[in-house]
Amino acid sequence: MKHIMTAAALALGATGAAQAADDVTLQLKWVTQAQFAGYYVALDKGFYEEEDLNVTILPGGPDIAPTQVIAGGGADVTVEWMPAALAAREKGLPLVNIAQPFKSSGMMLTCWKDAGIETPEDLKNRTLGVWFFGNEFPFMSWMSQLGIGTDGKDENGVEVLKQGFNVDPLLQRQADCISTMTYNEYWQVIDAGVSPEELVTFKYEDQGVATLEDGLYVLEENLENPEFADKMERFVRASMKGWKYAEENPDEAADIVLDNDASGAQTEEHQKRMMGEIAKLTAGSNGALDPADYERTVSTLMGGGSDPVITKQPEGAWTHAITDAALN
Repeated sequence: MKHIMTAAALALGATGAAQAADDVTLQLKWVTQAQFAGYYVALDKGFYEEEDLNVTILPGGPDIAPTQVIAGGGADVTVEWMPAALAAREKGLPLVNIAQPFKSSGMMLTCWKDAGIETPEDLKNRTLGVWFFGNEFPFMSWMSQLGIGTDGKDENGVEVLKQGFNVDPLLQRQADCISTMTYNEYWQVIDAGVSPEELVTFKYEDQGVATLEDGLYVLEENLENPEFADKMERFVRASMKGWKYAEENPDEAADIVLDNDASGAQTEEHQKRMMGEIAKLTAGSNGALDPADYERTVSTLMGGGSDPVITKQPEGAWTHAITDAALN
């Protein structure tokens, strides 16, 4: 008769739960912005609290490498792009993808139309801005698949400009194209007074070289601990509740992000626009990784020609165990 509990036992259980909320630290890939709205919404709306979790969200930034933070024990779970996670795994840091809130990639190359660029073939003999620190992997794979070298400008090669986290190289015409995210840097170009008609964009998703972005990763050995796995199930369930709420209430989600931006750097207009774009990327995901998306990511990364991002098929790089328990 275990389902019959006395009022006293129920009360005791409730107070016990209130005292014993489990701590979870989440390391973000970048600064506080709508890219991470689902987690801030889950925190703000009490979804984590409902799962008996005390969640701390750590913003990232240009000087923060999420993989290093989690390797050093500074976080339980991190938001990372799969190329960086798989590269780290091959080098000996056993990261495992436990959930994939983002279904689509927001990565694209944004080019000046007047440079005469219409198709990817026209990228040859150009200077292209590319982010590094692990974000260059999809670009290098794409160029390799196009048969375009990345060691310098010539009829079969491009000059790769190491791009900072701004859009100046395009605006100052130091580069014909730069890396942008659909939800962020593209709009910085527009906000600088450029009209969409002056630009040509190539989405990685459309080019067939999209790699998975913004997954949730933990260290493999931690998953062997049942208590940790249980914590992650609750964390993923509450986070996905946050993401779906953000998708359905984008303006409110953007406001919640702004409330959590300790830097005060973000503006309402930019965050609301970003949230609208982010909702397109999380749409279609219930949090469970689609193995076909994983396989495409791996084949893109291994298709890097003489310099692939990963040299062999990863083993055990993802699991459905957490999402199966969290979502069913």
